[in-house]
Amino acid sequence: MADFMIRFLICNLFISGIIGVILVLKHIFQNTLSSRMQYNLWFVLLGLLAVPFVPFRFIGFPQIISWLANLRNSSSATRTAMEAAIETNPSINADWMNDFALSVNNNTPSVAGYVLLGIWIVGMLAMMILVIKSSLCLRNLEKSALPLQNPEVRRLYNHCLEEMKIHRNIPVYSTAFLKSPIIVGLLKPCIYLPIHLISDYKESNIRYMLLHELQHYKHHDAIASYLMNLAGMIYWFNPLVWYALKEMRNDREIACDTSVLKMLEENDYEDYGNTLINFAEKISLTPFPFAAGLGGNMKQIKRRIINIASYEKPTFIKRLQSVIAFALTAVLLLGFAPFISTYAANESYYQWDSASKNISYVDLSTYFGEYEGSFVLYDLKNDLWSIHDMEHATLRVAPDSTYKIYDALFGLEEGVITPEDSFIAWNGENYPFEAWNADQTLQSAMTSSVNWYFQEVDEQLGVASVYNYIQKIGYGNENMSGDFSTYWMESSLTISPIEQVELLTKLQNNSFDFAPENINMVKDAICLSSSDAGTFYGKTGTGRVDGQDVNGWFIGFVETVDNTYFFATNIGDDSDATGGHATEITMSILSDMNIWTFFI
Repeated sequence: MADFMIRFLICNLFISGIIGVILVLKHIFQNTLSSRMQYNLWFVLLGLLAVPFVPFRFIGFPQIISWLANLRNSSSATRTAMEAAIETNPSINADWMNDFALSVNNNTPSVAGYVLLGIWIVGMLAMMILVIKSSLCLRNLEKSALPLQNPEVRRLYNHCLEEMKIHRNIPVYSTAFLKSPIIVGLLKPCIYLPIHLISDYKESNIRYMLLHELQHYKHHDAIASYLMNLAGMIYWFNPLVWYALKEMRNDREIACDTSVLKMLEENDYEDYGNTLINFAEKISLTPFPFAAGLGGNMKQIKRRIINIASYEKPTFIKRLQSVIAFALTAVLLLGFAPFISTYAANESYYQWDSASKNISYVDLSTYFGEYEGSFVLYDLKNDLWSIHDMEHATLRVAPDSTYKIYDALFGLEEGVITPEDSFIAWNGENYPFEAWNADQTLQSAMTSSVNWYFQEVDEQLGVASVYNYIQKIGYGNENMSGDFSTYWMESSLTISPIEQVELLTKLQNNSFDFAPENINMVKDAICLSSSDAGTFYGKTGTGRVDGQDVNGWFIGFVETVDNTYFFATNIGDDSDATGGHATEITMSILSDMNIWTFFI
């Protein structure tokens, strides 16, 4: 929950921006959107305010486009399961596929997160107390109220029910403890009229007030009141949310005014407006949290008067334009849902500019089985990207041992190790893998994914030097804020499959402007197979958290006689998501694509 609070606050920055967008759109479409549609826009906001508490990431426009492309361009896989890869590729048992991974512990939530969580909960409790206090006042009002006795008002009320075709019996009470009429109750709605308004009886005024309150009932505004108060309690710390809720209440009253005007003759519009003006000094905002009423402050009354003065019954074309404008605006706003998900705030996505790329979306789900993940392939000769699951292809996760490709390169560039001498002596510490308990060279350390070898390289490089190199090559999120010995092991440093492929392409082309002999040394260290058909390079990575394998990588490239293919496969699960399984999937896919055939 402490980590959730940090992410929740980040989401509130986006929510504040969305509120600004709504206000701008309402201004732009004020002559197109009807008052009811302007009010309904706020319900879209209420829905978005619930998004941070939904425990999964919402699908955005890029993912929808990707999904549609998958339907159009999907290629049926000739393999039906990963077992097929194992049967046809027995070489998966080679040493380089062993999952040499150490378990790391989940990060401990920050103290700041706990402090903010405590403040948030205290604030909600305070808001809850205020709501309960107002509810008790409402309960006392209900106990002191008397059934409506005035026969003229009761006759008029029954006529209003018939006029609005409401067949439910909604009780009406009179009270001396109110300044404006209100309707309260979700399951058992009741209308409460101030005695002073009844004593100043004027049929048209009372009729307008009753019609207004019944419009609240007809449009289920009691539900909206509960939702608004709930949002106010949860987002008590966000002033823009409070402003938005105030605007929603204002728009609700304007929408009810408009609904009443639709029932009236044109020459009655002025009388309805005069009713608000005449009672402007007597009516006020209701002090009750779950009530909807006629009242409001002077500024709100002014807005409503202006709306009444400019009202014209909408034509069919006008109504159609309003519905279309509302639909387009709502779709636009819902497109922001992924950005305000705390799930999304917890995981960074690579903002890939795919507009200028030649991309083929392929459905390889049969290869992945129960795993979530993606496969990315770049065909250098044809400048073609083949991507399975665009969302996961842009999702940044810990690189784990795949990062060692570049860590080795940094060490070579700084002379910590050299192509002629990459030897580092074992420090004598007992490790859980026998292959680690020996002196190492870059070749052996890469094959057995020896953590201590690369940690020693980092120690000799120093934090500043490593960070400068990570920035130079643009490695993922470039975040080394975690423990310097494990920043690439399910910690702060993250990278997406697409970025892995882009970096491998730059490595092959030496876009980093590193020494060619160092590039070749690293390539030799990750060379897995070579024949007349070409050379196969790759590196696995496994993320193990609290003893469970949750993140599996296999990245690399294939050099053939006339082309080079770069690939990255990533899988994730609660357990058993290893680099070895990612390799099995990759082998099967590359074999079926006739890119590389794996022999016994």
